[in-house]
Amino acid sequence: MEEESISDNHLTPVVSKLINCIIVLVLLVVVLVVILLIYVPAPKEDVDTKIESPVPDKNGNFTEVAKKAALAEKDTNNYWSAPDITSLDHDKNKDLILYGKDLIVHTYDYFGENGKLFKNNTNGMNCQNCHLEAGTKVFGNNYSAVASTYPKFRARSGAIENIYKRVNDCFERSLNGKALDTTSKEMQGIVAYIKWLGKDVKKGEKPIGSGFKDLVFLDRAADSEKGKTIYSEKCQSCHQADGLGLMNAEKAAYTYPPLWGKNGYNDGAGLYRMSNFAKYVKYNMPLGASHNNPQLSDEEAWDVAAFVNSQTRPKKDIKKDWPKIEEKPFDHPFGPYADGFDEKQHKYGPFKPIKEKLEAMKKVKKTKV
Repeated sequence: MEEESISDNHLTPVVSKLINCIIVLVLLVVVLVVILLIYVPAPKEDVDTKIESPVPDKNGNFTEVAKKAALAEKDTNNYWSAPDITSLDHDKNKDLILYGKDLIVHTYDYFGENGKLFKNNTNGMNCQNCHLEAGTKVFGNNYSAVASTYPKFRARSGAIENIYKRVNDCFERSLNGKALDTTSKEMQGIVAYIKWLGKDVKKGEKPIGSGFKDLVFLDRAADSEKGKTIYSEKCQSCHQADGLGLMNAEKAAYTYPPLWGKNGYNDGAGLYRMSNFAKYVKYNMPLGASHNNPQLSDEEAWDVAAFVNSQTRPKKDIKKDWPKIEEKPFDHPFGPYADGFDEKQHKYGPFKPIKEKLEAMKKVKKTKV
């Protein structure tokens, strides 16, 4: 009995220590639970994330992030595309059509300074410098709607024009040259090619992707000084600092056409209108840009257009243009005008007030009729 009592006395401190450890552990667990309850937030219910479509600013520009998201959306428009060139294999006009295409692509070779047909008949530019990819690029001033819409009345001449007249307008204005004989093989070839490109377009219709893609107006005038900076950053590497373009190594044609100077388009050309030039560069320039992958903002496009079209270039006698002055477009840069705005605003903008005034004048005219 005495031995058992001694043994129990030895175990008592050990048991006491174990009990104390258990109590400490229980307290620690309680403290941790309290901490978790206080500081760890309760799980949130799953909520469907709303994905908002990117919204352009007042100038129609997207942020870079929104732009990428917008461009990632599938474009479901059924854009015009040129007929397959191999389809010409059984066309009786194959040779004439291909000749016309060659004239569009290599106009300089035939009508330039040392042209094989006519020397110095043009400024040395090629038709495809304005009508990109031989007139086949979407929103690149292509020929898709020419055959379907001509003959048609044009307010600029105040008369019904056919395709021959339209082609010669380009020779006399954009190429600052001489008109072609409408019966010549060259004119017949160019017209045959243009008609072939538009052969699948219904009469009277304009396919999606023809002409230029619309561009929103600025709330201010286009700024040539800002445009000068944009030009030096994004344009002069091809068109050169002096705007006179870059010839190829053989000096036989322009690799990059002149934008002003004696070999540029004259002041009667379509691109001398600010809206046409701004739309053209917005969706086609710098090299590699397209209607669904523009590289310039809207403001940059307008401002660089102001810079380029403020430079010196050949003059054309346009006294007979727009015989009805009330039909002059909002950005025709030469007066007189029927809308009350001056030449400076007609050239540089802001254009919205002018366009609204012209539309109001047309409505009044219709009600009187």
